[in-house]
Amino acid sequence: MKILVTGAAGYVGRAVVNDLLAHGEQVVAVVHEHEPDLPDGVERRHADLTDHAAVSAAVRGTDGVCHLAGLARARLGSRPPTRYHAVNVTGTAHLLDAMAAETERTGRPAGLVLASTGSVYGRPARVPVDEATPRDPLHAYAASKAAAEDLIARQAATGVLGATTLRIFNAAGASAGRADRGLTRIIPRAVAVAAATRPTSPLEINGDGTAVRDFVHVRDVAAAFTRALRANSPGRHAVYNLGAHPASVRDLVASVERLTGNPVPLRHLPAVAQEARVLIADTTAIRTALGWAPTTQGLDDLVRDQWRTARRAEATP
Repeated sequence: MKILVTGAAGYVGRAVVNDLLAHGEQVVAVVHEHEPDLPDGVERRHADLTDHAAVSAAVRGTDGVCHLAGLARARLGSRPPTRYHAVNVTGTAHLLDAMAAETERTGRPAGLVLASTGSVYGRPARVPVDEATPRDPLHAYAASKAAAEDLIARQAATGVLGATTLRIFNAAGASAGRADRGLTRIIPRAVAVAAATRPTSPLEINGDGTAVRDFVHVRDVAAAFTRALRANSPGRHAVYNLGAHPASVRDLVASVERLTGNPVPLRHLPAVAQEARVLIADTTAIRTALGWAPTTQGLDDLVRDQWRTARRAEATP
């Protein structure tokens, strides 16, 4: 199959591209403003999600879509809610329009896999959360992802495509020799502090470090995309959580210090009221339906992978 990957230049997008290639799929990467370093054999098509015509052209001739492009969450309040809606919701609508047109042209409903987020659950009353847990998005990013999920579900119900939403909790680790470079995420940020790449800057954390999050290796996330894409069927929209290793911020810092042998100085900021104290995924559904399971044993595996890969990258001339 020829699979279109939006957000192919991103951290998770690159891992998805690599997994699809490893499973024999042809990959078409949607790129925006720059030419990313992607594997040989990957076709590149330029499109902005907010450009309906460009998205339509990018989709033409493809058999399925892994949709990872979008405006990611940054510091709360740093971007207007309308911008999240324009990119993550209207952009998804453009993609669905293009896929519907392609289905009408070929007579073959395609499959779509959406990268959503565990933050759509907000502050759940009980954990771990399963897919039936009511959503309660507390900020614009989560609300835009929830709206995109709903739009895809309604489109799938018409029979023009089959779709899966993957609610990713916290992707981490490295893929194809590339560590996570996103210093907005806590594992690469903690490893960077331990590596003394920012020696005068402590690791800033919100609250006392007891907040618990669920971490999953980026390669396992990518494997879930390939499995979900192949399991899609027209008229159906499936939703699955993706998590693997719950850990507190304190646990994470202790892991980084133990594995690197270096201290991670901390600076405590006020806790963010719009964040859950504990957010853990119940992954029973994806394990049962798709046979997916994490390949890592615990948080240390993710931290060790980030540390070793980042260090190799620094040593490479």
